[in-house]
Amino acid sequence: MNRESEIGDGKMEKAPPILPINHRFLEPEKAVKSITDMAIWEKSEAYMEYTGFIATLNEAIKGKPLSVDCKISNNVSKFVKLLEKIDKTIDEFPPIEQPQRFGNSAFRDWLVKVKQNSTEFLQEALHPQLHLAIPEIKVYLEESFGNATRIDYGTGHEMSFIMFLCCLYKIGALDVEDHVASVFFIFNKYLQIARRLQQTYRMEPAGSHGVWSLDDYQFVPFIWGSSQLIDQPRIYPPVKFLEDDVIDKYADEYMFLSCIKYIKEVKKGPFAEHSNQLWSISAVGSWSKINQGLIKMYKKEVLAKFPVVQHIMFGSLLPIRRFTIQQ
Repeated sequence: MNRESEIGDGKMEKAPPILPINHRFLEPEKAVKSITDMAIWEKSEAYMEYTGFIATLNEAIKGKPLSVDCKISNNVSKFVKLLEKIDKTIDEFPPIEQPQRFGNSAFRDWLVKVKQNSTEFLQEALHPQLHLAIPEIKVYLEESFGNATRIDYGTGHEMSFIMFLCCLYKIGALDVEDHVASVFFIFNKYLQIARRLQQTYRMEPAGSHGVWSLDDYQFVPFIWGSSQLIDQPRIYPPVKFLEDDVIDKYADEYMFLSCIKYIKEVKKGPFAEHSNQLWSISAVGSWSKINQGLIKMYKKEVLAKFPVVQHIMFGSLLPIRRFTIQQ
């Protein structure tokens, strides 16, 4: 039986905590307009919330395969269903015949449809007490799937979805008991949709650095995926992740191997040539070191890059204001 079909069966819906009566939601806006604004971003509440969120979920899934028996709340179920609706919408917009190889313009029509439906989808997924948050959080969801003008997808879009997840926690739609399921069910479903979009509409990588980047499209599933592999003797030493039989056997259990399998399916030629960074990582002696190294690399190669950060949206839940330690 597909575990997703069991989600939420017979679960009682839990009312979210009451938000502060004076909380005012804001439609998120871009705030990093120049290179000099990068220092504001790196000291902001949004930066601390976002990096802390990634670290918290990274710890929660350490050493756990995707099939682990974890709590799947009714709220998690609702967000998986929201993503399933978005996934099904792709069927309504098949690629059109066009001369250029990349960037099928049917993607634009698909994204228009998603934006038309996003408020309704979120109303169905969220407790009525939280509907006031929709104008703020829906922007992060809508920006998660790629750029309609360039028909591309990259780490900035991935970041937008993780910010969407983070906002769900901040408004009380998800809580600490949902940490593992948030990665293994919600984020993993999102990852499947992102791959389907890349393939269906031949999306360009956004801001790819070619073979010297970790991956053309994703980054965080390598972080969380390497955490899953810590203290897992079946895929040790890490160089085993390059072996086809290991990939085939464990790709459905570990996100890192799922990412490697996808790369091998869409790229031709020697792995060391088209994925040099991952090839280099395979020589590191432990998954714990790989995990910590990837977190550092993410902060340096994604979160510290103006071409990515200029597109980040800031609102009341992920504000650009300076982070201060509460007394």
